[in-house]
Amino acid sequence: MSIPRRRIIRRAATALAAAPLLPLTLPGTGTAAPPRFARLQQDADALRDAGVTGVSARLDTPHGTWTVRSGVGDLGTGRPVPLDGYVRIGSTTKTFVATVLLQLVGEGRVSLVDTVERRLPGVVRGSGNDGRRVTLRHLLQQTSGIPDYTADVVPEYSAEGYRRNRWTTYTSAERVALAMKHPPSFEPGADREYSNTNYVLAGMVIEAVTGRPWDEEVRSRILRPLRLVRTLAPGDRPFLPRPHARNHQQFESGGPMVDTTVAYLPFDGDADGSLIGTTADVNRFFTALMRGELLAPAQLAEMRRTIEVPREPGSPPGRGGGLGLYRTPLSCGGEYWGHDGSGFGSTVHPAVTPDGQAAVTVSLHSRPADEATAVRQLQGVGDLIDHALCAARDAGARWR
Repeated sequence: MSIPRRRIIRRAATALAAAPLLPLTLPGTGTAAPPRFARLQQDADALRDAGVTGVSARLDTPHGTWTVRSGVGDLGTGRPVPLDGYVRIGSTTKTFVATVLLQLVGEGRVSLVDTVERRLPGVVRGSGNDGRRVTLRHLLQQTSGIPDYTADVVPEYSAEGYRRNRWTTYTSAERVALAMKHPPSFEPGADREYSNTNYVLAGMVIEAVTGRPWDEEVRSRILRPLRLVRTLAPGDRPFLPRPHARNHQQFESGGPMVDTTVAYLPFDGDADGSLIGTTADVNRFFTALMRGELLAPAQLAEMRRTIEVPREPGSPPGRGGGLGLYRTPLSCGGEYWGHDGSGFGSTVHPAVTPDGQAAVTVSLHSRPADEATAVRQLQGVGDLIDHALCAARDAGARWR
């Protein structure tokens, strides 16, 4: 049954206005957070007030774990966002994939200077694209110039287009073939431009080297050793496990919030962004990565060797891009590392201190159509992360 747009908007506004302010607590104890972390709830509420339908955040420090949530997890029922529900982590998947490929580098099975042509003969060709000139480093650092396939799998950016096309599936080779219809954005290594195709190719390289799909390598090399039992690669299964909040995309300014909880399989099913997890698992992964539990020192140093990233609206200045990682300065000095992820109706924002002593992951369950609103929300996420990690630092987290 279809609900008129005006009613959807009114229902969303009513549910958000009625959403309770949930207290910041230490899970399992009911103990209120110390004053230095009280701002975490305030920042989550500020995101709700900026139009996000539902927000959740988890902060892990040597002094304890705190979770907050604001808004609602379901616009229809008004139920709260689950404290540790499943979320689509989108392009945060890329850090998992980069980690596996760098593990293979550390094992001597592949090199960052290997060309794509050597590992995937004939795959990157056409329209001026040349895999003989693109290295694996170029792929992981987003400096290959290979065009992004995603525009080709979103033929209609609308609620109707989402519903009509969300079940369509593509193989990795088909996604790359779509990208090969377009000329490269620049010569390999000459610039930096985000392209999901780079990580589809990285996943294909992992399979070519190991003989197993990228997600199986992620499972055996990362998920099982770290006991990330609530992180999974669903492939072409489009549904989130329970519990989860519902995701909502606004496709046009002033339009309704459209339920997009079901995955958009044309770009939600590959090595560039298909993983599902929880904020707890995401924090554990990035903590382990920074502490050297997943990579040898040489490979972790390669991952954290950055180049300048052009500033985007809403993002802080001074960001750098590494291999599947981004470095962002903190207002209190120092920096944090992470890799955001997004899809129709949801975003996830992990951040971890360089020594892995403190990590926070923020999950948003809606995305607006209006650019100014999106920028405000992105700034709000940056504020939450900055306040949380600076508070952790002030509380005595050790920094290198």
